[in-house]
Amino acid sequence: MSPNQRIYLSPPHMGQEEQQWVQQAFATNWIAPLGPNVDVFEKEIAGYVGAGGALALSSGTAAIHLALRLLGVGAGDTVFCSSLTFVASVNPVMYQGAEPVFIDSEPESWNMSPQALERALSEAKRAGKLPKAVVVVNLYGQSADMDPLLDLCDQYGVPVIEDAAESLGATYKGRASGTLGRFGTYSFNGNKIITTSGGGMLVSDDLEALEKARYWATQARDPAPHYEHSEVGFNYRMSNVLAGIGIGQLHMLPERIETRRAIFAAYAEALGSMGGVEFMPEASFGSATRWLTTLTVDPQVAKTTSGDIIRALAEANIESRPVWKPMHLQPLFQGCAYYPHQEGHSVSDRLFEQGICLPSGSSLTETEQAKVIEIVKTLVCGGMTHEIA
Repeated sequence: MSPNQRIYLSPPHMGQEEQQWVQQAFATNWIAPLGPNVDVFEKEIAGYVGAGGALALSSGTAAIHLALRLLGVGAGDTVFCSSLTFVASVNPVMYQGAEPVFIDSEPESWNMSPQALERALSEAKRAGKLPKAVVVVNLYGQSADMDPLLDLCDQYGVPVIEDAAESLGATYKGRASGTLGRFGTYSFNGNKIITTSGGGMLVSDDLEALEKARYWATQARDPAPHYEHSEVGFNYRMSNVLAGIGIGQLHMLPERIETRRAIFAAYAEALGSMGGVEFMPEASFGSATRWLTTLTVDPQVAKTTSGDIIRALAEANIESRPVWKPMHLQPLFQGCAYYPHQEGHSVSDRLFEQGICLPSGSSLTETEQAKVIEIVKTLVCGGMTHEIA
């Protein structure tokens, strides 16, 4: 590795099979949107996760948007959503003219707190305005604790959308992350565990609903010899070329998961016993992919802060990131309701303040990881914030 070569957080990791599927698309001139690669990719994703069907789309955001439309979310409605997430989980709520209500994380999984959701649903029922949907986000390659969340939503008659953009390949009590709610969504953005460059997938056992989403995603074109449209539609379908990349990537997913878990294990072994350092726990209810290795640094115990570490890594040409800034702290959502895990105690605020995402790509070398570990160790043990080579 060149001493100046940048170490990225989670770069794409291409193999050989992807090129074969892309070349096939070129050879057969299936370059335009849709085509046989899309059909194969949808079938293989559905089979891999055990869903009734799948719909390949231009992004995970598009998948959430269509799921919300399928559930009838519209102007004046509310949608409950995990607060500790990327804005793409929530923007589609705004597309529909609805209002998000944010739910805190629990410390055991960093995902949606059943305790906070229960308070939010109880108050919503008393106010006579239950949400039209709950969007549960599965962070950093780990499923939320779905059973209590689903039980609560069933009790109040509210459907669940699983935003599994970060957790393809993770399991919950033997079932695939993204398949436990009414609808599940995946992302194939360039930094995800597998990628199509850009793309997403909507999965469900409700095949009739998926067909409706398929219709909307292709500009809501009615069956006619001319262009006939009776509903608003979207240009949301995945191209045949990108689907070819996805097929090849999907075939490598088990290996990519194994590699990322090994990268996490190496970080945990090297840094886990250091005072003030705590890694995102793997909950007992399933298996995480460790898409990103994430940890917190308590500045009252360690001799440094998460910000110091991120800056030191940047000086060494190493990309790292804070944990997601919670949505309830974003200027865009100022004034939206927020339910912390416990009254006066916000788990997601602490995770944002103390959290770091370390380089975790499946192409990360042992030498590169050792460089990251050495910088973190130096800071945690000595509190140095400069002179990092």
